[in-house]
Amino acid sequence: MTTDFSTIYDFSLRTLNGTEEISLSTFKDKKLLLVNLASECGLTPQYQQLQELHELHGDKVAVLGFPCNDFGGQEPGTEAEIQNFCTSNYGVTFPVFEKIKVTGPDAHPLYKFLAQQVGEFVEWNFGKYVVDPETQTINYFLARTSPFDEGLLARLGIE
Repeated sequence: MTTDFSTIYDFSLRTLNGTEEISLSTFKDKKLLLVNLASECGLTPQYQQLQELHELHGDKVAVLGFPCNDFGGQEPGTEAEIQNFCTSNYGVTFPVFEKIKVTGPDAHPLYKFLAQQVGEFVEWNFGKYVVDPETQTINYFLARTSPFDEGLLARLGIE
Protein backbone atom coordinates (compact mmCIF):
# COMPACT_ATOMS: atom_id res chain seq x y z
CA MET A 1 0.00 0.00 0.00
CA THR A 2 1.22 3.50 -0.82
CA THR A 3 2.66 5.49 2.08
CA ASP A 4 2.42 8.99 0.60
CA PHE A 5 -1.21 10.07 0.48
CA SER A 6 -1.63 13.50 -1.08
CA THR A 7 -4.91 12.63 -2.85
CA ILE A 8 -7.53 9.95 -2.45
CA TYR A 9 -6.21 8.38 -5.66
CA ASP A 10 -2.97 7.42 -3.90
CA PHE A 11 -4.80 4.65 -2.00
CA SER A 12 -5.06 1.01 -2.99
CA LEU A 13 -7.12 -1.49 -1.06
CA ARG A 14 -7.69 -5.21 -1.18
CA THR A 15 -11.12 -6.36 -2.31
CA LEU A 16 -13.38 -8.15 0.15
CA ASN A 17 -12.90 -11.50 -1.55
CA GLY A 18 -9.13 -10.96 -1.36
CA THR A 19 -8.52 -11.66 -5.03
CA GLU A 20 -7.05 -8.31 -5.95
CA GLU A 21 -5.91 -4.90 -4.82
CA ILE A 22 -7.59 -1.96 -6.52
CA SER A 23 -6.23 1.55 -6.73
CA LEU A 24 -8.81 4.26 -6.17
CA SER A 25 -7.25 5.97 -9.20
CA THR A 26 -9.25 3.39 -11.18
CA PHE A 27 -12.30 5.56 -10.42
CA LYS A 28 -10.67 8.92 -11.24
CA ASP A 29 -13.24 9.77 -13.91
CA LYS A 30 -16.22 9.37 -11.54
CA LYS A 31 -17.51 10.96 -8.38
CA LEU A 32 -16.91 8.67 -5.43
CA LEU A 33 -19.33 7.65 -2.70
CA LEU A 34 -17.41 5.89 0.06
CA VAL A 35 -19.59 4.19 2.69
CA ASN A 36 -18.61 2.24 5.80
CA LEU A 37 -20.85 -0.83 5.94
CA ALA A 38 -22.26 -3.14 8.62
CA SER A 39 -24.51 -6.15 8.17
CA GLU A 40 -26.18 -6.10 11.61
CA CYS A 41 -27.11 -2.41 11.82
CA GLY A 42 -30.56 -0.85 11.72
CA LEU A 43 -29.33 1.03 8.64
CA THR A 44 -28.27 -2.15 6.80
CA PRO A 45 -31.22 -1.84 4.37
CA GLN A 46 -29.23 1.04 2.81
CA TYR A 47 -27.32 -1.72 0.99
CA GLN A 48 -30.34 -1.97 -1.31
CA GLN A 49 -30.31 1.77 -2.04
CA LEU A 50 -26.54 1.76 -2.60
CA GLN A 51 -26.91 -1.11 -5.06
CA GLU A 52 -29.73 0.73 -6.84
CA LEU A 53 -27.62 3.90 -7.03
CA HIS A 54 -24.78 1.82 -8.49
CA GLU A 55 -27.08 0.26 -11.09
CA LEU A 56 -28.69 3.56 -12.09
CA HIS A 57 -25.67 5.86 -12.04
CA GLY A 58 -22.57 3.64 -12.07
CA ASP A 59 -21.42 5.39 -15.23
CA LYS A 60 -20.98 8.65 -13.23
CA VAL A 61 -20.63 7.52 -9.62
CA ALA A 62 -18.48 4.83 -8.04
CA VAL A 63 -20.15 3.41 -4.93
CA LEU A 64 -17.38 1.94 -2.77
CA GLY A 65 -18.11 -0.08 0.38
CA PHE A 66 -15.88 -0.56 3.41
CA PRO A 67 -17.13 -3.01 6.04
CA CYS A 68 -16.17 -2.10 9.59
CA ASN A 69 -16.93 -3.37 13.08
CA ASP A 70 -16.23 -0.07 14.84
CA PHE A 71 -19.77 0.76 15.94
CA GLY A 72 -21.69 -1.55 18.23
CA GLY A 73 -19.89 -4.65 16.93
CA GLN A 74 -22.37 -4.67 14.04
CA GLU A 75 -20.02 -6.22 11.47
CA PRO A 76 -18.62 -9.22 13.34
CA GLY A 77 -18.33 -11.57 10.36
CA THR A 78 -15.31 -12.71 8.45
CA GLU A 79 -14.68 -11.26 5.02
CA ALA A 80 -16.13 -14.41 3.42
CA GLU A 81 -19.28 -14.11 5.56
CA ILE A 82 -19.63 -10.43 4.67
CA GLN A 83 -19.19 -11.23 0.96
CA ASN A 84 -21.90 -13.90 1.19
CA PHE A 85 -24.23 -11.53 3.09
CA CYS A 86 -23.82 -8.73 0.53
CA THR A 87 -24.41 -11.01 -2.43
CA SER A 88 -27.20 -13.20 -1.11
CA ASN A 89 -29.23 -10.50 0.65
CA TYR A 90 -28.74 -7.45 -1.58
CA GLY A 91 -27.17 -8.67 -4.83
CA VAL A 92 -24.30 -6.24 -4.30
CA THR A 93 -22.16 -5.70 -7.39
CA PHE A 94 -20.47 -2.43 -6.42
CA PRO A 95 -16.90 -2.78 -5.13
CA VAL A 96 -16.67 -3.83 -1.50
CA PHE A 97 -13.23 -3.73 0.04
CA GLU A 98 -11.52 -5.44 2.94
CA LYS A 99 -12.89 -5.02 6.46
CA ILE A 100 -11.15 -2.03 8.05
CA LYS A 101 -11.30 0.32 11.02
CA VAL A 102 -12.76 3.70 10.08
CA THR A 103 -12.35 5.78 13.22
CA GLY A 104 -9.82 6.56 15.92
CA PRO A 105 -6.06 6.11 16.05
CA ASP A 106 -6.20 2.65 14.45
CA ALA A 107 -8.33 3.80 11.51
CA HIS A 108 -7.23 2.75 8.05
CA PRO A 109 -5.06 5.47 6.42
CA LEU A 110 -7.81 6.09 3.83
CA TYR A 111 -10.31 6.97 6.55
CA LYS A 112 -7.73 9.04 8.42
CA PHE A 113 -7.17 10.97 5.17
CA LEU A 114 -10.92 11.49 4.65
CA ALA A 115 -11.42 12.59 8.26
CA GLN A 116 -8.54 15.04 7.97
CA GLN A 117 -10.05 16.54 4.83
CA VAL A 118 -13.50 17.18 6.36
CA GLY A 119 -12.49 17.60 9.98
CA GLU A 120 -14.29 14.57 11.41
CA PHE A 121 -14.36 10.79 11.43
CA VAL A 122 -17.54 8.95 10.53
CA GLU A 123 -19.92 8.80 13.48
CA TRP A 124 -21.73 5.53 12.77
CA ASN A 125 -22.23 2.75 10.23
CA PHE A 126 -23.20 3.96 6.75
CA GLY A 127 -21.46 7.33 7.04
CA LYS A 128 -20.86 8.70 3.56
CA TYR A 129 -17.99 10.62 2.00
CA VAL A 130 -18.49 12.12 -1.46
CA VAL A 131 -15.39 12.97 -3.48
CA ASP A 132 -15.55 15.21 -6.56
CA PRO A 133 -12.70 14.27 -8.92
CA GLU A 134 -12.56 17.68 -10.58
CA THR A 135 -12.33 19.86 -7.48
CA GLN A 136 -10.99 17.25 -5.03
CA THR A 137 -13.78 18.44 -2.71
CA ILE A 138 -14.77 15.94 -0.06
CA ASN A 139 -18.12 16.18 1.72
CA TYR A 140 -19.37 14.08 4.61
CA PHE A 141 -22.97 12.93 5.07
CA LEU A 142 -24.28 11.36 8.28
CA ALA A 143 -25.24 7.70 8.45
CA ARG A 144 -28.99 8.27 8.38
CA THR A 145 -28.69 10.24 5.13
CA SER A 146 -30.34 8.16 2.44
CA PRO A 147 -28.27 7.37 -0.65
CA PHE A 148 -31.14 9.10 -2.52
CA ASP A 149 -31.14 12.25 -0.35
CA GLU A 150 -31.44 15.35 -2.58
CA GLY A 151 -28.35 17.02 -1.09
CA LEU A 152 -26.25 13.88 -1.50
CA LEU A 153 -27.44 13.38 -5.07
CA ALA A 154 -26.64 17.02 -5.85
CA ARG A 155 -23.05 16.52 -4.60
CA LEU A 156 -22.87 13.43 -6.81
CA GLY A 157 -24.06 15.47 -9.80
CA ILE A 158 -27.29 13.49 -10.13
CA GLU A 159 -30.47 15.44 -10.77
